[in-house]
Amino acid sequence: MAHDIESRLAVCSWSLRPKTSEALVANLREIDIPRVQLALDPLRENPEAWGKTAELFAAEGIEIVSGMFGTIGEDYSSLDAIKETGGVVPDEHWDANWANIRSVARIAAGLGLKLVTFHAGFLPHEESDSGFAKLLGRITQIADVFDTYDIDLGFETGQETADTLRLFLEKLDRPSIGVNFDPANMILYDKGDPIEALETLAPFLKQCHIKDATLTREPGTWGAEVTVGTGEVDWPAFFATLAKLDYRGDCCIEREADDQRVADIRTAREFVTQL
Repeated sequence: MAHDIESRLAVCSWSLRPKTSEALVANLREIDIPRVQLALDPLRENPEAWGKTAELFAAEGIEIVSGMFGTIGEDYSSLDAIKETGGVVPDEHWDANWANIRSVARIAAGLGLKLVTFHAGFLPHEESDSGFAKLLGRITQIADVFDTYDIDLGFETGQETADTLRLFLEKLDRPSIGVNFDPANMILYDKGDPIEALETLAPFLKQCHIKDATLTREPGTWGAEVTVGTGEVDWPAFFATLAKLDYRGDCCIEREADDQRVADIRTAREFVTQL
């Protein structure tokens, strides 16, 4: 497989919902992957529980492959709700988000990270849309902060087609900003074939998520996230495309549904390893 995917697997920390860095270490040991994409907001919000993360990880031989931050007030109850509330789009939360993001950038730099991913929010499909320039401005502002620490940014794929996302990234025209590609999100949001999307976004690939899903039967509603290997992502084609693109980044297993997260992530690891 492309440069041995197994050695580049990692686990998304938020999938495990740990309350402390110690709990996260125990989970990672159970899954048997000593590499993690780390949610950074807990370190910002709760330094008591997370203040020793760097020392603890160093002692345990755990590598942080990248970070992730969230934004205030995101409502995933429906496709319309997340379109209105997602990412850095809502004006009412921008000042608070901006303050949080600057703190997160300092934390990421302190951990020596080179990549942080996030949901930008709903990208307008037309450049003429007033929201396009606003989002372009905010993303530029965020990128400027991370650039001072020499940290790249990755947009989570999902709410728009690959073509819309690519247009936005071309307009941004910053090599430090790219895509955290999640094949399942293309299916969950019903935004096109994941393999075609991967090809479209190839020049901007910073990291991938390993997650699986099935398409909705009712247009306008979510698909369903399922255990990796049981959904509609064509995994052999996915990894073959990564190999063709000579992708050398990390593949982070994410699980956001159901309550047997450790078991499901282990299943994902076994599935990918056997492919």
